Amino acid sequence: PGQRVAYLMLDLRTRGRDVKRYIGDLERWLIAALAGFGVEGLIRPDRVGVWVARTAMTDDKIAAIGVRVRRWVTFHGIALNVAPDLSHYDGIVPCGVTAHGVTSLAALGVNASMADVDAALKQAFEAVFGAVPAAPAPPR
Repeated sequence: PGQRVAYLMLDLRTRGRDVKRYIGDLERWLIAALAGFGVEGLIRPDRVGVWVARTAMTDDKIAAIGVRVRRWVTFHGIALNVAPDLSHYDGIVPCGVTAHGVTSLAALGVNASMADVDAALKQAFEAVFGAVPAAPAPPR
């Protein structure tokens, strides 16, 4: 609860067959969506995911990335912390990260609904990955 999880199914055969680029695109997508809320998301070359600088020496993770690729089709995706109970992270080591904390939009003082986050993610997605075609109407 409190996370926006998005699973992407994209054909990387049409996107250059480059998994590192795809992960970078996911990071750029999240950073663009966060910017819509006035939050500066950061990438770190030694860590996957999107981070927020808390002090000059400390980052907190705000979004996780976990992908699987089979036959150049992506599975799984991202988890953006909108307003989860951050105390739930006290008993685990999220993503194997021990030297940094975890944060959320709410912890950063951003009051955003899931609908607000969905709209920001959709707009940023199209800027990074291209327009999303309309789903076909179900058969009658």
